[in-house]
Amino acid sequence: MPSLKDLRTRINSVRSTQKITSAMKMVAASKLRRAQAQAEAARPYAERMERMLGALAASVAGSPTAPRMLVGTGKDQAHLLIAVTADRGLAGAFNANVGRYVRNLARRLEGEGKTVRILAVGRKGRDFLRRELAAMITGDISYAGRKRVEFADAEEIGRRITNMLMDGEIDVATIIYNQFRSVISQVVTETQILPPSVPETATQQETGPRAIYEFEPDEETILAQLLPQALAIQIYRALLESAAGEHGARMTAMDNATRNAGDMIKRLTLNYNRARQANITKELIEIISGAEAV
Repeated sequence: MPSLKDLRTRINSVRSTQKITSAMKMVAASKLRRAQAQAEAARPYAERMERMLGALAASVAGSPTAPRMLVGTGKDQAHLLIAVTADRGLAGAFNANVGRYVRNLARRLEGEGKTVRILAVGRKGRDFLRRELAAMITGDISYAGRKRVEFADAEEIGRRITNMLMDGEIDVATIIYNQFRSVISQVVTETQILPPSVPETATQQETGPRAIYEFEPDEETILAQLLPQALAIQIYRALLESAAGEHGARMTAMDNATRNAGDMIKRLTLNYNRARQANITKELIEIISGAEAV
């Protein structure tokens, strides 16, 4: 049985841990409000842009002059998976969920005879995927030490993906991230960003009327600016959703850790009191026995 000194040391250690987890919970809660507001503000524009690109891709499908960023290479052999995770841990299963999803998706595509490359955005996702899929990782990006992600970061990722598409290294690009639903709910989401996925309504109405787009000044000039920006918007949305989900997951994890530390302190205190009472009883018995012997 541990001594009273060992129990006191353990209690003090758990109390120190409880203070740290409680402080981390409050920090995550304060960061969550801003991150959640940014993620929710980006959703309507990103969703509308995604629908518009899907409809535009359906309308120009089969055209020999259609941009590669809009209709793809016409093949489905080389896939790029962009895994968006956090740079820091202590967020429960937040990072592991994305890592497992990307790993299973990569294994499935590989089983179908596809070539798979992985771009890891976030150190935790990179570390997770390196254990089994190190050969597939073509690069990694980290924003450690940054207060928040900017749109310029999404543009840089978009240019990197676009260059891979234009060089013929990939045919399809898919981004996987945690979509923020609530403080206790983050859903792993898979979105194809290159070429834009065609909405189901467009495929169901192939024989019906389609939207007619007029380009001014001309189609090439408009799409040359629109497509890279639309790609960056989809990536930026994923980064914002992931950031909000990270703070929510960390807040929940630290709240659970603080509660568990409190329960452990209660158990250790009870054991300490019992051991202390046992020592007092033993000393009394020894005193009384010695007095009677005299």
